[in-house]
Amino acid sequence: MSGRLVYLDNNATTCVAPEVRDAMLPFFTELWGNPSSMHAFGGRVARHVEEARALVAALLGADPSEIVFTSCGTESDNAAIYGTAEMFGPQAKIVTSRVEHPAVLGSCRHFQEHGHAVVELAVDGQGQLDLAGLRAAVHGGPCLVSLMWANNETGVVFPMEEIGRIVKSAGGVLHTDAVQAVGKLPVDVRRVPVDLLALSGHKLHAPKGIGALFIRRGTRLKTYMIGGHQEHGRRGGTENVPYIVGLGAAAGLAAKHLAEEQTRVARLRDRLEAGLLATCPDSRVNGDTRHRLPNTTNMSFEFIEGEAILYHLSDQGICASSGSACSSGSLEPSHVIRAMGVPFTAAHGSIRFSLSRYNTDADVDHVLAVMPGIVARLRAMSPFVPR
Repeated sequence: MSGRLVYLDNNATTCVAPEVRDAMLPFFTELWGNPSSMHAFGGRVARHVEEARALVAALLGADPSEIVFTSCGTESDNAAIYGTAEMFGPQAKIVTSRVEHPAVLGSCRHFQEHGHAVVELAVDGQGQLDLAGLRAAVHGGPCLVSLMWANNETGVVFPMEEIGRIVKSAGGVLHTDAVQAVGKLPVDVRRVPVDLLALSGHKLHAPKGIGALFIRRGTRLKTYMIGGHQEHGRRGGTENVPYIVGLGAAAGLAAKHLAEEQTRVARLRDRLEAGLLATCPDSRVNGDTRHRLPNTTNMSFEFIEGEAILYHLSDQGICASSGSACSSGSLEPSHVIRAMGVPFTAAHGSIRFSLSRYNTDADVDHVLAVMPGIVARLRAMSPFVPR
């Protein structure tokens, strides 16, 4: 592998920001008390937990009392879906989409196996949701709608404000997996009528193992993690104080750098994308290029395998992700790419590049210098290239 590291896999995980690391350190050494303890030492720690809660709430436009700390985005998604479905009972319909993260799709399909009616909405060739299908699906009794704010593979952003109006007009409950959106897009729950919102710390420069669930005041939700009285009885278990403090610090930094995500990071993404389209024949962008995350591009390079591209990129010190997954010993395009109807010859060669505020023009230059040669070499060996 090249000695240089160019990390363009930030939708998978981000580095821990130095400021976040520094904020966490005292809670491993000096302030190690249990925030649920009655003594003053525990109370000192509890105050820092509440400060972190306020920072996360501010990033979302929420009240601190509406924030519950969890272990990750997957737990937050599960808590929202299980808690609502159990509250409604088996008569509730669950509406989701075909391009959701497995944390959501797996949960919805679990309830389908146990008798709930589940509707998986289609997307078009740009990865955008079938809103007419949503309008038709939400009528006719109790309904939980679980739709992502932004897609983790393509970066495509769903029109969450319009989705909220549709769901609320039918009296449904709306959960959104906003793991990829928070910290990259303005997210304001005062304007967007979501009832439940999941986020994950390691997508916005906090450590892995911490997340949060926004529960709008008045939303009825059965407790998912049963135990002690922590989180006002909504999530049992001793609070992970260092990581909660880290998530709070990361939320504060995300608010500070949001404009940079929208401008400088987006310009880097656009320069990378335009350069690859210009220098790699038979390449294409997958997904809506107007309504997407500022840091994400999903591109297909026809007639070659994404895994082979990733191998050669890694050899040059470049980290990215493939839109394909190995399933039962054979390579299959991801469920997101399949749902969008990407042609077979392109679907297998899909690559996701996802940037962060720590990326530079030099990073983009390095990818643009090596990628055309990688694509050309792989196509020279491919039996699928038209001769």
